[in-house]
Amino acid sequence: MFSTRLISNSLTDVCEPVNLSDKLNPFSKEKNVDGTEIRKILARNIKSFREHRLWSQADLAENSNISIPFLSEIERGNKWPFPDTLGKIAKALNIQVCELFRGETPSDEDRGFAAMVVKEMLAAQKAAVDSVSKQYL
Repeated sequence: MFSTRLISNSLTDVCEPVNLSDKLNPFSKEKNVDGTEIRKILARNIKSFREHRLWSQADLAENSNISIPFLSEIERGNKWPFPDTLGKIAKALNIQVCELFRGETPSDEDRGFAAMVVKEMLAAQKAAVDSVSKQYL
């Protein structure tokens, strides 16, 4: 889901094609999406990616080289950023620009489950490294 690919000048350069007939896609023909809805999706996704990294608005603003009040306005859906600003935000979050416009985001339950799995994997990995280091070092 996440990519280290740098932002390019064209969204088609960084986004794989999306099947617009997919009913889960907010941009499908079955749902009329206006600018307000797109802004809500953008706001929700920026906040979600930021919180997933346990970043404050100040952290993301600093890493994106934008002001905290401006980021706050974007996350509330009150401001619409220029493409360059979207690129800065995506780069700071280490994602592709198109991911900021995805309609479906993981639920808190899904994120919690994923975090639990990662913690368990890290604990098992640490135990294995500790075991090897005790045995051979």
